[in-house]
Parts: sequence; structure tokens; C-alpha cells
Amino acid sequence: MASTSSPTLSQAILARPISSNASSSSSSDRVSLSLSALKFSPLSSSSARRANGSAPRRRRRLATAARPIRAAAVETLDTATEASLVEKSVNTIRFLAIDAVEKANSGHPGLPMGCAPMGHILYDEVMRYNPKNPYWFNRDRFVLSAGHGCMLQYALLHLAGYDSVKEEDLKSFRQWGSKTPGHPENFETTGVEVTTGPLGQGIANGVGLALAEKHLAARFNKPDCEIVDHYTYVILGDGCQMEGIANEACSLAGHWGLGKLIAFYDDNHISIDGDTEIAFTESVDTRFEGLGWHVIWVKNGNTGYDEIRAAIKEAKAVKDKPTLIKVTTTIGYGSPNKSNSYSVHGSALGAKEVDATRKNLGWPYEPFHVPEDVKAHWSRHVPGGANLEAEWNAKFAEYEKKYKEDAAELKSIFKGELPAGWEKALPTYTPESPADATRNLSQQCLNALAKVLPGLLGGSADLASSNMTLLKMFGDFQKDTPEERNVRFGVREHGMGAICNGIALHSPGLLPYCATFFVFTDYMRAAIRISALCEAGVIYVMTHDSIGLGEDGPTHQPIEHLASFRAMPNILMLRPADGNETAGAYKVAVVNRKRPSILALSRQKLPQLPGTSIEGVEKGGYIISDNSSSNKPDVILMGTGSELEIAVKAADELRKEGKAVRVVSLVSWELFDEQSDEYKESVLPAALGQPLDGQKMVGNRGKAIGVDHFGASAPAGKIYKEFGITAEAVIAAAKELC
Repeated sequence: MASTSSPTLSQAILARPISSNASSSSSSDRVSLSLSALKFSPLSSSSARRANGSAPRRRRRLATAARPIRAAAVETLDTATEASLVEKSVNTIRFLAIDAVEKANSGHPGLPMGCAPMGHILYDEVMRYNPKNPYWFNRDRFVLSAGHGCMLQYALLHLAGYDSVKEEDLKSFRQWGSKTPGHPENFETTGVEVTTGPLGQGIANGVGLALAEKHLAARFNKPDCEIVDHYTYVILGDGCQMEGIANEACSLAGHWGLGKLIAFYDDNHISIDGDTEIAFTESVDTRFEGLGWHVIWVKNGNTGYDEIRAAIKEAKAVKDKPTLIKVTTTIGYGSPNKSNSYSVHGSALGAKEVDATRKNLGWPYEPFHVPEDVKAHWSRHVPGGANLEAEWNAKFAEYEKKYKEDAAELKSIFKGELPAGWEKALPTYTPESPADATRNLSQQCLNALAKVLPGLLGGSADLASSNMTLLKMFGDFQKDTPEERNVRFGVREHGMGAICNGIALHSPGLLPYCATFFVFTDYMRAAIRISALCEAGVIYVMTHDSIGLGEDGPTHQPIEHLASFRAMPNILMLRPADGNETAGAYKVAVVNRKRPSILALSRQKLPQLPGTSIEGVEKGGYIISDNSSSNKPDVILMGTGSELEIAVKAADELRKEGKAVRVVSLVSWELFDEQSDEYKESVLPAALGQPLDGQKMVGNRGKAIGVDHFGASAPAGKIYKEFGITAEAVIAAAKELC
């Protein structure tokens, strides 16, 4: 194999395999030994020097080479396209990225230029998908975890025939209203599976996607019919590898034996600040082996097409482990003066360097041009993808005949259809029902829903017995029992949230939930924010919701968390006060498939209050008791969660003194804001005064009783008393107002 540092590159290329989109009958196991010679355009000497890298980098690579990590054997899968057309296709990808970034004068050209070969092989030769139905259930999934390199994915979607990325979309890269935003967004660009950009999130999403495939395959595949059978492919970079979330998620992937997860590590040794020698010198290979992954090293990711093909073939042969394919590439490959440097990472090449790169790679075409032979070659993916889906549909039709109930259940999952009357399974409570912590009431709801919602699955970050999240009728999702629905995430809150995002985005009928203490949302806030942004309807079950958790003290007592999530767009912050409201919160969470929900639940016991209801929760805020008339109460007492009972007690005392008192439960401010003006006026009359940002629902004439400082370690009752959150304090404040 010729070195990429050679002034003139030449390489024996084995002809590539027939595309998986051409026909499902082509075998991926046959080996062809036919060879064709290919001479590449010469690289300048400066590019050659960059390909070799600095002396410290050479030492690092030599040290890496000495370790017993196997490089991919150079063999091919099958014969098809001329190697010259493959090279032309790869350069088309490179220049679509270069031209889009240049036109926008913004973006990251380096990754697409370096990763174009692996991108081409994945989308043109390996992956199974239907460009005209990007949501076909049994498609392979692709995640660009290194989302800054999104022009790689946009170029691939464009060539493959996705309607979401036309030439005009490439030309409007990163512009207002564009379908090609600055990082991949699943809600913006059809064909993008998940939203990536914050490094490490994507590989964790990929773990979730692969978990979903393994779970559904275990539940629904039969000895005579493998109806769930697809792979998840991820490209991640050095930055993703540095983020802790990647290690959390990949640790779980290895533990679970996710054999259909194949991750390509773009090993280009460059980050924004320069060569990764300055901060990242660990052996990624050894770490992933320790995590339980199969590891392959492709030493020449720039032109080693057959090494990449062979690595994928080897990865697919490993059924019981995920595979990391470390692909050593040159960032900005082909750029004579900027390749292998940080300057090509996050900035346009500039007109002069674009021209130099065109000359260097022998690319005579105008910006955004796709050569006719490349266009014709890729055009087969539209009919090929339709054939793949048609074949699967016929297979599913046979499956339906043999396994009617299973087919109906699977269909409800991939179509996102909830069973009729599912909400009737939710428990209801009366004031005579025993007091209980809402975390316990949450478990009753989860177990009731698990019987009627086939897509419900989830777990806790090593706190299942405290969060009360176990589904009692199911076992644990593990490597050898993937059909089960209790997921043990271990102490990995950040990875847990991102994995659940992947599960939610795999199929609309999958309903993932995850749990920890509310205060530890700090460890997973980035994943929760992505849930909200990418419209992943994850249910976050967060217990120990206030100072009421007591003796664990201020390290575990959330203070600012409610306000922070109420400020986050497209997320529902729900704080139920008793059993009926907990059931209502779950109904809301299940129905809202395009926005996540956070349920803040108590550790301490709370009474079942008169007037609470599931229907009231659906409106966000509602009246639970009122002795006023004509919508003119003397005072309105509002509360959420464990403080609602304090408002109820205070109202009882005030009414004894002749006051007209309304008690309002504000379970979710977001839902209440969405109600009609007439409804909101019926609950909180404008006579209260205009709401203020700091006391949103209280208004400029009201008073707020709460905590704006850290908590303390003591029994819950003592803390509430010392902090002045009592019925007596509420009564005193009310008397000042009326």
C-alpha cells in the first residue's frame, strides 16, 4: 500500500462491491481477487510533509503501530464499479463540502475532505436505505457524531437522491431557512437520524439506536423470519473521544454486546487548538478493547478503500461485540497548504487554497458540479432503495399472516400508534387513599403502563430501588436477554440521557424513560437539552425533588433546577402533588412524543388531595378548591408538588376566618401557558396584576414563599420549618394581601 506522503500516489484497488441498494440478493461474503491499477493525482511536497506529520506525531503513530491491534486485511467484498469512478465520487463529496463552506464563508471543510472515502463506501456500497422514504423502519441508521463536519452528510444525502438536500440546499448551507444547518438536525433535514454537534452526543445516540434494534429483534424475530435486521453506523472524531459521555455510552455498548453497532473513529489527530498531542495521547484502541469492543485499524483512510471495505466486512462478522474501526485520515486531504492542520478544521479554505486544491486533486469542475457519470452511478439508489423496502414489506406481510399479534405490536412501535384506551390503565386515587411519596406512585403508573404500552422501556442510573423505576413484570435488558425492558444504565447519567434520545428517535412508538435524583440532572443537562431540541419524547423520572428529601443535605437538594428547566424551550417540567397528578403527568408525557417531559417526584410521603385530577394536569394549572364567586377570590394560593398540601392547609384556615380562597395547582407552567386566554383568566384572573419574570405566576401584587438559597441536612419537617415554608407563613402572607 503506497504511503499518502508519496509525491505521486498509486495503489492497487480491488473493485468495490455491488451496492446493497442495487439488490438484496447480492452476497456480502464472496471475495473477488480481480485487480485494477489506479494512478492518483500528485500531491505537492508540502502536502506530503503534512501527511507525515510532526516528529512527535510520527513517534506516536509508530508506538501505536507496535501495539497488537490488527489492521484490516486488504480484501474486497465483490466486484462492480471502476476504481476511477469511485475516486471521482469521493472527490465529488469533497468538493461539494469545500464549495458549500466556501460560499457560506463558514463551516468545517476538513472532516468531509478526510472522511469522504468512508462516507462514500457506507452510503454507496454498504448501507440499506430508501431515499424516497427516509423513515422506512428497517433501514440502516447513520450518525455523524462529529456533527461539525455535516457537509459530509449533506453531500451524501444529495448524491443518494434524498429530496431534502437539493443543489440549492447545498448552496444555502448555514443560511436562514436552509435545510442544511450548521450541524445535523433531524427535525430540519430528512435523512438525518439524530441531532449532533455537542461532541460525544452522537455516538451515545448511536448506542441508543443499536440498543433499540437489538431489543426489537429479540422480541419480534422468529426462526423462520428475521424481520428486524439493520445496522447503526457512526463516524466520531478525536473530540468525541475526549468527551466523557462517549466513554459512558461506549462502556454500556460493550457491556450489552451491541454487535450491530459499527463506529468509525476519524483518527486525524487534529482539534481546534492544534495537534492532539497537546492534550490527548491515550491509546484509544486499548481503551475500547477494555470496554468490550472489537477494534480494527485502517491505516490508510485517505485512499485505502479496500482496507475500509475489509474492515466493515470483518466488523459485520463479529456478532457479540460492537466494533470500533479506527481510520487514520488526513484532515483536509488534498489541500496543498492546509491539510493536516487546525486551520482546515473550522474555517473555509479561502479562494486561493480552493483553486490549489482543485489543481492538486485534478478537479476541473465549477463549484457544486456533480459529474454526469457520478450522478448516473448514484441514481440507482432511488430504485434500489424502493426495491429494498418493497422486499421488506412483502416479508412483513408474510410475518403478519404467521404472527398476527406480534406483527400488530411491532407495527404500533414503528408507526407510533398508541393502543386504544391505553390511558385507562393509569391508576386513580381518592382522598381516602393512603399518603405516599410520588416516586412510589410513579412506579405504580410505570408498571400499569408497561402492560398496555409495548414500546415502554427504561431504567435508572444505579438508583432503581430509590427512583422506584423497575418494571416488575420484566427482567433486565442485558447482552443475553435483550428482549427485556428494564435497562440498567449504571452511574452514567449523561450517557443515559443521550442513549434514551437514540431509543426515542429509532421508532416513534418506543417510549424510553430514565431516572436519577433531580439534582443530578446537572450531569445530564446537555443530553436533556438535545432531547428538547431534537424533539425526542424521553420521559425523565426525577425523584428527590426538593429540600423535602431531608438528611442527604444541600449536595442532593435541588434548588434552581425547576426554574432552569422551565426556562428551557420545548420541554415539559411537571411537578405532581399526589397520585392523580402523577398519573396525569404520565399521560401528558406519553402523549407528547415530540417534546420530552421531566417528572419531579418526592421522596417524602404526601397526602392524596381533594380536587386533583388527571384532566387538570393536562391543562398545566387548574383549580382544586374554591369558595369564591364570580371569579373574584380574596386570595389565590398556588403551589406545585409537595408544597401544594401546604397551600391546602393554609386555605382551610383562611376560610374559617371568612376569606374567599382559591387553591390552584400549577403542575406545569408550560402547559398552562398553552391554554386559551379565557381558560387562564378563569384560573388566574388579570386582577392579580401583570406577571413578573421573577414571580411569573404570582404577579406584581403577590408574594412568593420558597427557597432561593442552598438547603441543609436535617429531617424534612425541620428544614421546611426553619426555611419558613409552612402553612402559617402562607396564612400570614395572605393576610397582608387581603
